[in-house]
Amino acid sequence: MEPSVIFSKLFEAFGLNCELFFATLAFALPLGLIIAFGSMSAFKPLKFLVRTFVWIIRGTPLMLQIIVIFYGPGLLGLDFAFPRMTAAIIAFIINYACYFSEIYRGGIEVIPRGQYEAGQVLGMTKPQIFFKVTLLQVIKRIVPPMGNEIITLIKDTALANIIANKEIIMMSKEFATKGLIWPLFSTAIFFLLFCGILTLLFGYIERKLDYFRA
Repeated sequence: MEPSVIFSKLFEAFGLNCELFFATLAFALPLGLIIAFGSMSAFKPLKFLVRTFVWIIRGTPLMLQIIVIFYGPGLLGLDFAFPRMTAAIIAFIINYACYFSEIYRGGIEVIPRGQYEAGQVLGMTKPQIFFKVTLLQVIKRIVPPMGNEIITLIKDTALANIIANKEIIMMSKEFATKGLIWPLFSTAIFFLLFCGILTLLFGYIERKLDYFRA
């Protein structure tokens, strides 16, 4: 098989990785913020439930979560099953939302309490204090850890092949069974380039937020 044809198929398979990556970000970033607010809630039962859920998700392998979501409905006797890609997206969103929530929580809780009190003295509501005083400072603090998680995410998309989603690693393994080993190692190029772009992007964002330095 011609190398050009092989690379074409690898590009096509990597599109699935990218689809999973962007779908996860689109939903996990806002969901993580909601979970963070739940984990900081003054209502203790809600706080306990949310933190317990986050602990379970962060304490179990993402691969296991993908398997449970895909096979779970059938094992429970339910008459439906998620499509393979949908199951992978759901698992990734839940998993990364929990990780993002802890990053959000750490960024929010580190803001000095005096800033909230100053906003209240000025007659600002809690939403106004959050969006006008807290949010940009939180973004500055969470960019490095968030960048690390997002870079990890693009590599974790390879786990989708555990339920036979034909992403780039699975595609390259098919070539390996035909005696072509180089496509398997060439997949590193795709991930290295994508991670390199993300590294440059987050470096740029950090530089743009330098005006928050003390």
